[in-house]
Amino acid sequence: MFESISLVVALIGSAIGGIYDLKTSDMLDAVPYAMIAIALVLHGVESFLTGSYWPILNSSIAGLGLLGFGYIMYFFGQWGGGDAWMLSAVGFLLPSFNNNLFFPFPLSYLFNMFLVGAAYMLVYAFVFALMNRKIIFHFKKDMKASGKMLTIGSTVLFFIFFIFNWILVQHFNLSFDFLSSIGNSLLVVLVAVALFVIYRFAKAVENLGFKKKISVSKLKVGDVLLENKLYKGITEKELKQIRKNKKSVWIKEGVRFAPTFPLALLFTIYFGDGILLFIKFLV
Repeated sequence: MFESISLVVALIGSAIGGIYDLKTSDMLDAVPYAMIAIALVLHGVESFLTGSYWPILNSSIAGLGLLGFGYIMYFFGQWGGGDAWMLSAVGFLLPSFNNNLFFPFPLSYLFNMFLVGAAYMLVYAFVFALMNRKIIFHFKKDMKASGKMLTIGSTVLFFIFFIFNWILVQHFNLSFDFLSSIGNSLLVVLVAVALFVIYRFAKAVENLGFKKKISVSKLKVGDVLLENKLYKGITEKELKQIRKNKKSVWIKEGVRFAPTFPLALLFTIYFGDGILLFIKFLV
């Protein structure tokens, strides 16, 4: 019963936080705080009824552990503080959730979040670019300028891996399959080209979509200055100070990441350990 209630709270709370972030580019801090409070009450009652301290202890360990990881991401400028608290809230609520998981839930959820998050960020960046023709124009221009370098690099990379494949075959006294070696080398080249294109596309979105110069009259509380290393919005006091000293500032936005939390939770419920699926795919 306690796990079912916790799961419902985690799904609803993370969904509310994700929708709010998607609409406003800001995390509603009250949501993860409320989720954590509910988690502590639920696991506290469970500990009392079962006469065991493990439910509340597991909740605290999982929640604080994920909070620590979230703040590492925050201090590296990758997440906002609200994202760290939302990750922690899910950990507090579901420390021992077991849906045929091989790894403990906090580890499985964390990996699934990055797996789902990678796909989500690509879709988000693509949709964002479609709404901004300047990004598409710049990306096409950049790829056209990189065409010669990409062709030469791909050709060189193909021959390097083809020769490397031949050397391995000779070293281990195996039979050399010409077509298989060509296929393996082409696969490496295709992956490398795909990663390069994705990287250049992401840079175009970042430079032309997520960074912009605005008048201080349009600056508002919660905006993140480009010069800030931490992804932290300005306060009312800072806003007044900026308006006194500057006419314009550069601000940065980012992928509104909070929707990843409920999506990763649904992925964990229905598919289990993403890391095992990932290993099976590679093998």
